[in-house]
Amino acid sequence: MINNKNLHFDTDIYNTIRKNIKKYRKEKNITSATLAEMVDLSHDFIRQIESEKTAYNFSVDTFYKISVALGVSLDMLIQKENDKN
Repeated sequence: MINNKNLHFDTDIYNTIRKNIKKYRKEKNITSATLAEMVDLSHDFIRQIESEKTAYNFSVDTFYKISVALGVSLDMLIQKENDKN
């Protein structure tokens, strides 16, 4: 039996990803409309992904495409702000 007591899961992973997508997009000076074009999604969908007001989940495929478009690794998008050194 595996002991998972030492595992710490981010219970708010979608919000962590949302914040990081927005952060890296702004760092690259890319608008949400441009990012939407880059990953072949609607501008509204990208805005929903980045919005903390919308509880919208997205697929691994979308997550991957956004990371490629932003030029960041998937692990950078899931890293909590306080975990970064």
